[in-house]
Amino acid sequence: MTKFTKLSLAALALVGMSATAGTLEDTKKQGFVKCGVHVSNAGFSEVTSGGERKGMDVDGCRAVAAAVLGDASKVKYTPLNAKERFAALSSGEIDVLYRGTTWTETRDTSLGLNFAGVNYYDGQGFLVKNSDGIKNAAELDGATFCIQAGTTTELNVADYFRANKMAYKVNTYDSNDQVIKSYESGRCDVITSDASQLYGIRSTLKDPSGHTVLPEIISKEPLGPVVRQGDDAWFNIIKWSYNAMVEAEELGVTSQNVNKMKTSDSPAIKRLLGTEGNMGANLGLSADFAYNIIKQVGNYGEIFERNIGMNTPLKMKRGLNDLWTRGGLQYSPPFR
Repeated sequence: MTKFTKLSLAALALVGMSATAGTLEDTKKQGFVKCGVHVSNAGFSEVTSGGERKGMDVDGCRAVAAAVLGDASKVKYTPLNAKERFAALSSGEIDVLYRGTTWTETRDTSLGLNFAGVNYYDGQGFLVKNSDGIKNAAELDGATFCIQAGTTTELNVADYFRANKMAYKVNTYDSNDQVIKSYESGRCDVITSDASQLYGIRSTLKDPSGHTVLPEIISKEPLGPVVRQGDDAWFNIIKWSYNAMVEAEELGVTSQNVNKMKTSDSPAIKRLLGTEGNMGANLGLSADFAYNIIKQVGNYGEIFERNIGMNTPLKMKRGLNDLWTRGGLQYSPPFR
């Protein structure tokens, strides 16, 4: 745990609000983006055998670096557990948090933070052992849960079981690794967390086929990047760096065809890629900021499929995270 987590979040929020102005200039000067990520969450933030970080949230960090510095590799990753994340952001240890963080009213209004979008629409679910014969959440009465502390998970479980007049017990842990070890050793019956994380956890277990994510989703968990309040220019950069990836997918612009698309006659593509208009200048960035993101990182669909899609160990369907044109919720405001 860093020294910043020992201070009150309220105090750190005030520090962050007074010290955050000029994040774009500071980032250019230091030559890298300070990005907070999950310590280990398969498909979203994990370390490869070669020591490189990869995942959907990691690609969000890389997109910011491509937009601001023209180089997606210029990121300093700070792995954070749930308890550390907000203090690290408020204190200035990081400048953007891409760590599966749920957008809630309390977090948005009382911690001096701003949520810049939703890169994954999620919901809380339950992971159980097939050997226990549990088929649905109604059969969890009296179960013991493994939960990571400092998350919305604890409150959601309390609400759900109280509403359904069911009994339960909870064991809380600081890290995801501790949760998994406790579950595997039999100290709890169920892991409950965001469904995306449960699919990631299942893929890392010794026998993934011996475990099931139950069909019930008991909460709304809109996950996305977070910044400090007080620097609207940086907030806009994080927001529109993400929107550029969603807009690119809708327009059919990919990392493979983006060079060809620069000569497109489509006004929308011209504005996105910076060959027409002043989208980059409005953000204090180069005209080709979105081109750099798409070329080096990809559009939203590419990022989804390579990290968590059906051809990965997680085998996750797009669902709510499909484009609005295909019945999903992913939707970028217009680039105009």
